[in-house]
Amino acid sequence: MNQKRKLIKVVVFAIAFAFVESAVVTYLRAIYYPGGFSFPLRMLGTSHVLVELTREFATIVMLVSVGMLAGSTPWQKFGYFLIAFGVWDIFYYVWLKAILNWPATIFDTDILFLIPLPWIGPVLAPVIISLVMVGAGWLIIRQEALNTIFAPPLSAWLLSALASVVLLFSFMEDTGATLHSQLPRPYHYELFVSSIILYLFAMVQSFRRK
Repeated sequence: MNQKRKLIKVVVFAIAFAFVESAVVTYLRAIYYPGGFSFPLRMLGTSHVLVELTREFATIVMLVSVGMLAGSTPWQKFGYFLIAFGVWDIFYYVWLKAILNWPATIFDTDILFLIPLPWIGPVLAPVIISLVMVGAGWLIIRQEALNTIFAPPLSAWLLSALASVVLLFSFMEDTGATLHSQLPRPYHYELFVSSIILYLFAMVQSFRRK
């Protein structure tokens, strides 16, 4: 019951925090894209870029802090962080849809993150990643709650590292669209699917019964 209460509190926080994030983006789009968000991107002023980078860093700090407060062990803390991040990211798009009726479809391209380079990709991508994060976080918390030590093998670490490299490349490789105000090239869905498959294999390696 204690774990359930913590999960509910983390989820409620993530949903509320997602609204705050979507509200900020609503104001930014009203300033830079009064006719509606679209590519090519309009470059932010230097001061606004610094604020946005700091805001994104602060967002991660807040989500990590929630995990630190909710979990009792290092892996529990990480599990709650994964759930908080995943729910926050999904509801960020839910709130944008409610406020701006955007995205029109889950295949619309969005700016996903700015550190270390701007990330772009279809809305579908972060939503699927968030679902995987929520699932992985819940499995970690569940395993730790059963007094079973969560200890992913080396193969899982290697698979996850490879998946992360492939995924980040798929988001950041189109520097023409992100840094030079060009229209984005078609997204590499094959890279995205490959990275998700690698993550799922890593989860199987981590959670399979000995």
